[in-house]
Amino acid sequence: MPSVSGKALLFDIDGTLTDTDALHLEAFNRVFAPRGHVFDHARFTRELQGFSMASIKERFLADEPSDRQTAIMEDKEAVFRKLAAEKIQPLPGLMSLLNRADRANIPMAAITNAPRLNAEMMLSGLGIAHRFKALVIGDELPHGKPHPLPYLEGLRATGGMPGSSMAFEDSRSGVQSASAAGIATIGIRTSLGHDDLTAAGAVMTARDFTSAELLDMLAVKMSW
Repeated sequence: MPSVSGKALLFDIDGTLTDTDALHLEAFNRVFAPRGHVFDHARFTRELQGFSMASIKERFLADEPSDRQTAIMEDKEAVFRKLAAEKIQPLPGLMSLLNRADRANIPMAAITNAPRLNAEMMLSGLGIAHRFKALVIGDELPHGKPHPLPYLEGLRATGGMPGSSMAFEDSRSGVQSASAAGIATIGIRTSLGHDDLTAAGAVMTARDFTSAELLDMLAVKMSW
């Protein structure tokens, strides 16, 4: 059922709550380079960032049997978790924004294409798992990002209404997912620039959660 206000805040995790893209890039290269796939930052943002594990397996591991595809992806994620375990930090301004949302009784959810183990590790490592009413995992749904279903599930879990809620994303596929669900989406420029994010559907972009423009938009949208 809708929340009392119909408002909700929905957050991607990787690259949005915490800047982990460099760690993912390193993990992909460690595991995929021996298989003939080497990624620079541009290729990473274009072909990997924000995409579901299912779509990555289909694109880069199609010649491997299904069980081997799964094992390779598990290797990559294990490398990432090892790299990230002691390095993740919240994006500037995040904690203040979450505190403000809690004081205003705005429900929040985390929406990600990351595997559940990764998502739970990152939220726990940041000390913010308890802040979210739901953790939506794209690969556990019939469709992950860029399909709108993950964000529609986030709205359902929080009781948010699309026109009254806001989303935060750093990837093309994430912005497309949230925007297709009817949610005004702020692009976080940890990896992509303003033009790429707005082309995907972001209503504005910000470097992090200290942006005065971002905070002003939230104050109006959330009525706080």
